Amino acid sequence: MKRPPARSPRERRAALDRLADALLAMQDRSQMRALLTDLCTPAEIEAMADRWQVVAPLLEGVPYREIHERTGVSVTTVGRVARSLTHGAGGYLHAAEALGLHRHPGFARTARTA
Repeated sequence: MKRPPARSPRERRAALDRLADALLAMQDRSQMRALLTDLCTPAEIEAMADRWQVVAPLLEGVPYREIHERTGVSVTTVGRVARSLTHGAGGYLHAAEALGLHRHPGFARTARTA
């Protein structure tokens, strides 16, 4: 079977924009759940839910191990989310802000050293 040609960065950005538009078009939680269920595998949904679950404790300055003990989410995943919070594109922080989650004053230092 032939592989399709690799998409250019412009094509990948356009595809991501179309996906973002579809997500933004959902009008309530029920519609969003339906779209996510159709779009993602159960494992992908679980992974995204796990990542989101650790955002609030990270912003509160809770140590990685304690977050793992509370949530069952691996320390590796907690670290990956913390790295995205401090060095990522800002998506977690925008969503957290929109939902009224507050950042602990020592968050950046805690996330890098925990």
